Amino acid sequence: MPADTSTSTTDRAAGVIHDLGYRRYDGPRLGRAQITRALAWHSFRSAFGFGRGPKAKIVPAIAFIALCLPAVINAFSMSQGNPRLVGYDTYQPALRDLVMTIFVAVQAPELVSRDLRSRVLPLYFARPIKTGDYPAAKYLAFTAACAVMIETPVLLLYLGTIVNVHGGAAVWAQTKELIPGLLVGLMWSVVLAAISLFLASLTGRRGFATGAVAIFFLATYTLAEILLQVENHAVRQQAAQAIQNSGPGPVHFVPPPPAMAEKVSGLFSPFTLFDGVRMWIGGSGTAIGDNVMNPGGFGAVYLLVLVAALAGCLAGLFTRYRKARLS
Repeated sequence: MPADTSTSTTDRAAGVIHDLGYRRYDGPRLGRAQITRALAWHSFRSAFGFGRGPKAKIVPAIAFIALCLPAVINAFSMSQGNPRLVGYDTYQPALRDLVMTIFVAVQAPELVSRDLRSRVLPLYFARPIKTGDYPAAKYLAFTAACAVMIETPVLLLYLGTIVNVHGGAAVWAQTKELIPGLLVGLMWSVVLAAISLFLASLTGRRGFATGAVAIFFLATYTLAEILLQVENHAVRQQAAQAIQNSGPGPVHFVPPPPAMAEKVSGLFSPFTLFDGVRMWIGGSGTAIGDNVMNPGGFGAVYLLVLVAALAGCLAGLFTRYRKARLS
């Protein structure tokens, strides 16, 4: 005999949906462009630790102050009647190398590794954004953050200089010198952001990502410097030999032009590539702390290698998130 199902059917038909008091969203639904802009703005703020605890702001704050300090010292020195001590396109290269390495190594994983580790990417891609929108927003945000770190000290240097010079011609001369400095800073920002984000996106573990970025920049710079020092040692030996073979009169030793080995050594590090390209396009020449000698006509190779590194890192970054969406 079949079971009586009238009671259960009646109970299901009499079910009630309870109103828990949540308000419905009746406003406009923002699309892909607005979502990408919001993600980029959030990432830009995260690069400086905003929206997080005080500890997250320590490294960006110290790095920013360290980079701005030479500009402040230069302004004080010029107020005492001294000439400008720091160049716009050669703004403290050794200091900038070290500080920016620390900044990108610490902050790049904050932008990409956290989302990979917590597996929230499906939530982003559930919205109406394309696969490439996420890495594009991260890259634009971090490029802007690097530009703030690099360009702000140069602008402070410019302001401190024009306050202490007199006459419109002097101000215009400083302005013309400033423009190449800003372009060099933009080159740094574009390339550093691409390399550091790509390396940081390879792992969801923030500590490993920080180590990967820092080791890459330090190891490549060390390799380039070792090769350069080997070549310089050969030149010093030639000079010593010329002194030894000379008579009691004055020694006439003409240093040889930069050898091919010396020029090639600069191709192994982003920092030496920056200097090579800067001098090739007409920078202010070799300054104390520059990473390479003037590459001359070989500078075109520096530019090609730098563009290839930029394109490769961006392609790797976008490919990484294309695979992350499918996983």
